[in-house]
Amino acid sequence: MCGIFGVVARNASLPSGLLESATSTLAHRGPDDSGTVILRETAPEPLEIGLGNRRLAILDLSPLGHQPMQDRETGNWIVYNGEIYNFHEIRERLERKGMRFCSHSDTEVLLKAYACWGERCLEELRGMFAFGIWDAQRHRLFLARDPMGIKPMYYCASGEYFLFASEIRTLLGTGLVPRRLDPIGLINYLSFGSLCDPGTMIEGISALRAGHYLMWQTEDVQETCYWDLVDPTSADSHPADEIDARQNFQEEVSSLLDEAVRMQMVSDVPVGVFLSGGIDSGSIVGILARNGIRPKTFSIVFREADYSEAEYSRAVAHAFGTEHQEILVSQHDVLEAVLPALHAMDQPTIDGINTYLISRQTRAAGIKVALSGLGGDEVFAGYATFKSVPRMERFARVWGRVPSALRGPLAAGFAMFLSETDQGRKLTELVRDGNLLHPYFLSRMLFTRKQVEALMMAIEEGRIGQANRPLRESLDRTRTLDPVNRVSYLESRCYMLNTLLRDSDVMSMAHGLELRVPLIDHRLAKRLLAVPGAWKLDDNTPKPLLVGSLSGALPDRIVRRRKRGFTLPFEHWLRGELQAEVEQSLRRVADGPLASVLRPEVVMQVWGDFQQRRTSWSRVWSLYVLQRWCEENAVRA
Repeated sequence: MCGIFGVVARNASLPSGLLESATSTLAHRGPDDSGTVILRETAPEPLEIGLGNRRLAILDLSPLGHQPMQDRETGNWIVYNGEIYNFHEIRERLERKGMRFCSHSDTEVLLKAYACWGERCLEELRGMFAFGIWDAQRHRLFLARDPMGIKPMYYCASGEYFLFASEIRTLLGTGLVPRRLDPIGLINYLSFGSLCDPGTMIEGISALRAGHYLMWQTEDVQETCYWDLVDPTSADSHPADEIDARQNFQEEVSSLLDEAVRMQMVSDVPVGVFLSGGIDSGSIVGILARNGIRPKTFSIVFREADYSEAEYSRAVAHAFGTEHQEILVSQHDVLEAVLPALHAMDQPTIDGINTYLISRQTRAAGIKVALSGLGGDEVFAGYATFKSVPRMERFARVWGRVPSALRGPLAAGFAMFLSETDQGRKLTELVRDGNLLHPYFLSRMLFTRKQVEALMMAIEEGRIGQANRPLRESLDRTRTLDPVNRVSYLESRCYMLNTLLRDSDVMSMAHGLELRVPLIDHRLAKRLLAVPGAWKLDDNTPKPLLVGSLSGALPDRIVRRRKRGFTLPFEHWLRGELQAEVEQSLRRVADGPLASVLRPEVVMQVWGDFQQRRTSWSRVWSLYVLQRWCEENAVRA
């Protein structure tokens, strides 16, 4: 697990000290080691290639795991962030082909796999990764990102330079990339509280999309999709004997979960499990237990009883006999973490503070690698959206059959009775906006389109369409899926990818903590999308496929408990401890970096609506985070 940086200069030299200073900005991601290398080529054209790495040593702790790493047989160099969980099996295959290894690291295995199979090596990998390889023989740069998008990769072209890095702030820090706010990114952020890949908040910087690789060669840059959760030609299948098929599939899911969880225990340092007391993390512990692994579990426990879930995490730990550790925190501890967490944000987001706190406390307790239950709700259908969005789809179809002459009066009636609440405004948008992409996006929406247009000074023609393009592309991939699987795909490729995974990476790596997410092993996730969505829902049991894989071993009180995430009392804080800070920050919009793009009076109206309990805390928080992030990173419109 690392932070990586790279730059290619065509017919130019790398600025003095660029490589070292850029790499140093990633020190928090890799506190154990650092390295840089500059390569020079003269043919077919003059090139200088700089590669930098900051290392968090998890596999092969010796100096042989140092990066950047060279394959002396091919001359190729690699900088790599992530873990390849099946690297032992890949290494054995490569050794049978006559390849020799100098280290015991997965980095070298990845380098040799590329030498053997080229870009097809990606088909062999099980893990989370983002890496760059300089192909010395082909004079090209190869960048790749894992199928589920667990690890980040950003890139940009600036004059004679092409750059890539684990974090946007590293690219900004080079001085080669203008700190200009991207208006399309701003629309995405206001709409959903996060940025939608491949867009970012900075004009000219793109995210390499999940399941994609990129080739840079001279002036040519080509990005290719090598994997997705669904295939373009796939279609839902309904077996003739559904009862037997469901039973067989339940056994297959159990086997795939065993494989994914066992595989992600590979490490040369101890691995813990973050235990929240819910179904997802409890299932991971149960799977380890039945495979003879007694993991060390840890839970964040609030001193205040109102926020504590200690009784549930203790129940799971007791059921499976884990070595359990509770990390006590108070509201004061959390409040103190807010400003440092804002500083850690690579891009603005309305989420992530909780992950920052958990990661800080976990790393302070001496844990370097932890398994997380992130993704269980997305692939095993745990959210309310799996029931509400299909209902909204049916409503939208019925509404589409209403004669156009009646739609206006009916829409006006909806607006009159519903628009005073946030949910009402969303429902009003559903009946009023014929261009609405899909009800799923409405369910995840922060500010409605009408509200975004009111907040922004002006939106150029076509900007909304450009902002919606990646959403529309994701939606197009779901055309052959049933409503439940469609929600699963969209939750995985939108909310999970753009919010949960991105925030988990940045906030955990801010403390040099590696988070692993076995419930979204890409082969397991894809298999789950290949069966009827109805198999994933049960009126009596949440996430029945996941719960069923434990064969009753998960305590019933965990299965039956009311769903509750790791929530923080933001609404209370915004009316109390954080009120003055947030209000002052929002008032600075009028003469700050956002002055030319946001209407200050509308921003303050959102603040006033929150004070009058007419809107949620998340809208106020999103504007506060945006203002603070732009100030922190000297970004202007």
